[in-house]
Amino acid sequence: MNKVAVGLSGGVDSSVAAATLHRQGYEVVGVTLWLMKGKGQCCSEGMVDAARLCEELNIPYHVVDSREAFEKNIVDYLVSGYGAGITPLPCSQCNKAVKFGPMLDYAQTELGIDRIATGHYARITQASDGRYELRRAVDLSKDQSYFLYDLSQDILAHVLFPLGNQPKTETRRMAAEFGLHTAEKPESQDLCLIEAHGSMRTFLDKYLAPQKGEIVDVSGRVLGEHDGIHHYTIGQRRGIGIAHSEPLYVVGIDAVRNQVVVGDRTHAQNTDCTVQRVNWVSIAEPTAPIRAEVQIRYRSTAVPCTVMPFTNSRAKIIFDEPQFSITPGQAAVWYQGDLLLGGGVIEQIEQEAPAS
Repeated sequence: MNKVAVGLSGGVDSSVAAATLHRQGYEVVGVTLWLMKGKGQCCSEGMVDAARLCEELNIPYHVVDSREAFEKNIVDYLVSGYGAGITPLPCSQCNKAVKFGPMLDYAQTELGIDRIATGHYARITQASDGRYELRRAVDLSKDQSYFLYDLSQDILAHVLFPLGNQPKTETRRMAAEFGLHTAEKPESQDLCLIEAHGSMRTFLDKYLAPQKGEIVDVSGRVLGEHDGIHHYTIGQRRGIGIAHSEPLYVVGIDAVRNQVVVGDRTHAQNTDCTVQRVNWVSIAEPTAPIRAEVQIRYRSTAVPCTVMPFTNSRAKIIFDEPQFSITPGQAAVWYQGDLLLGGGVIEQIEQEAPAS
């Protein structure tokens, strides 16, 4: 019988993923990664719901203590990033360093299971040359492939996404059909740290002491004072606290000078950016520029671009049209249609030196 370890968060998506595979004849084992130190509500409630689900399905359940890995790879990663004036994307980092790789290793070494599954909305296909391809979910409004761009071929070879071919409405319907207690459970936050701490600001203030500094315009003129650069992100308009004749946006964060740089909307637009830690997913790394559509944040529309591969796992992305709020630390992920080609982490964008 085919065995599969299913990552359970306690939500409706992972619940239906487990129930679907169970109905299909898989020997399913539930696994929850314990991520948050302290009394994180998302973890404690999630484990209770996951355990109850496994009772409903009559399958084994395991909790894996991943708190140290989460602290090192996610909490420290976020804190150091925000302290340096960038806005890290924790979800793709967590999928790579905390969830998929370690869960597969646990399944193989501790459970003797060679496949894992999750409730992510994405699809995996296989090319004629044997390479595993990552594709968008059928339900584009729920597509989570953007957060999975950093998974390796070795991991994709062992992963199942049972929900990738169906809309979320069908997932809810199936949960009710299966009689799962999670059928009416509300959607969770995209970021578990926000669920546990109330807001990203509250979370960061636990680790980074607010340090006041200057808010300056692009010419270097002081307009006001900020209460900590980690409270700001590129493209931000609300909460800057400066009265001005035109709307102002955060266009730069200078950690060395402890300054937040603001300007009008045109100053928050760029024609290109560079990315690091590039992972080529569905195709081998090209040797020449390629045409693609790039997504520079989770909820943004993919826009036409040219991707120029560099050495040392870097690339340059040239947009057909200038893009607003390109944020260092976030992921740029490029596609051709529904096929995810690759992605990387946006690097700091050089700001013009203020006029003296």
